[in-house]
Amino acid sequence: MNDRARIATDTFREQIDARVASYFSSCVHCGICAEACLFHTETGDPRYTPIYKLEPMRRVWRQHFTFWGRIGRALGLSRPLGEEELADWEELIYDSCTLCGRCSMVCPVGNDITYMIRRAREGMSAAGYAPDGLKEATRRSLEIGSPMGVTRKTFLATIREVEAETGLGIPMDVRGAEYMMLHSSAEIAEFPESIAATVRIFHRAGLSWTYCSEAFEGTNSGIQIGDSEAAARIVERTVRGAEKLGVKYVISPECGHAYIALRFEGPNLIGRPYPFRVIHVLELLDRLRAEGRLHTRHADEEKVTFHDPCQLVRRGGLLEEPRHLLRLVARNFTEMPDCGDMNWCCGGGGGVSANERARPLRLKAFARKTRQLEATGAATVVTACSNCRDMLEDGLEAWGMDCRVTGVTETLAQYLEED
Repeated sequence: MNDRARIATDTFREQIDARVASYFSSCVHCGICAEACLFHTETGDPRYTPIYKLEPMRRVWRQHFTFWGRIGRALGLSRPLGEEELADWEELIYDSCTLCGRCSMVCPVGNDITYMIRRAREGMSAAGYAPDGLKEATRRSLEIGSPMGVTRKTFLATIREVEAETGLGIPMDVRGAEYMMLHSSAEIAEFPESIAATVRIFHRAGLSWTYCSEAFEGTNSGIQIGDSEAAARIVERTVRGAEKLGVKYVISPECGHAYIALRFEGPNLIGRPYPFRVIHVLELLDRLRAEGRLHTRHADEEKVTFHDPCQLVRRGGLLEEPRHLLRLVARNFTEMPDCGDMNWCCGGGGGVSANERARPLRLKAFARKTRQLEATGAATVVTACSNCRDMLEDGLEAWGMDCRVTGVTETLAQYLEED
């Protein structure tokens, strides 16, 4: 066993906690999870069966945590992990898994396969078995503050442009504000209109809020690559910014993994509770709606559908909020088949979008999404994740489909009742 394989094996052992061990013990090898994975259903390749992607970690579990496995290892009857097979499995763990969680929903014994993949990526990443695109995105996150290389200077320049466009002053570094807003790199670099929409809605609702010039980006590539130390450093940056300003809430942007990383994994990553609450922008907008502070004009007759981001809806529980909001402004709102917590992934979550090597496979798997959209006949698909938005636009173009893609916040701002 060479050094890289030894590092991977040792890290796998560290990551096999009680949950992972119980999942491996209870797996009945039924293969039902295969039919829940779009990479398997759209290719027919049995290698993309979700539980099979965990074979290297399962072998370490068997050899080091089971009675007969330990005996076999002591007698030299079991084969340790090798560099070549780890390199082969890197493609399965990173290219053909978006951490969407759909496989976990159908497991008959309740195994959370997504959690296991998350733990397996820790071992792969520690040994250097990770896509170059994700490695670089994580480096940029730590050194620059954004996986796409968006600097503080770039963010502030974008804010000035939005101020000029909207004619509204945008609060920056306001101590004692109630809310602190985060954005994803994609919103800043590719969809600045989403920032303008946010500013307009918050101004109209009379919200006490601010941006933090030292912590403005919510994307967490450490979660995606499987590097808890990096993920903790990214979360800590946001926590320090929120503590400095003394806010009561931090608003997670329209980004799936940003929400999961900050709200659910963050306190465990940094080893302490937050002095504030994390709320997703959809939750806040729906709260403003319920309080009568979100005033919209007439609804549009155009047929609209909604793509449920996996991390927000299936993993995060934000099922009804986007639907409440869209029904305010879309009279002809139509659901996709398999919508809600069983929706099919866009194919690019979990860092797959940052992995150029995975693009051909991702676009092949997008066939599932084209069938969902065709069934609705919608002219516009709305989503609540900037990464999903990128992947939908890329997939629709590749498949030659004419369908507009936009975000929930922008859709609401389009129909916002003016003063």
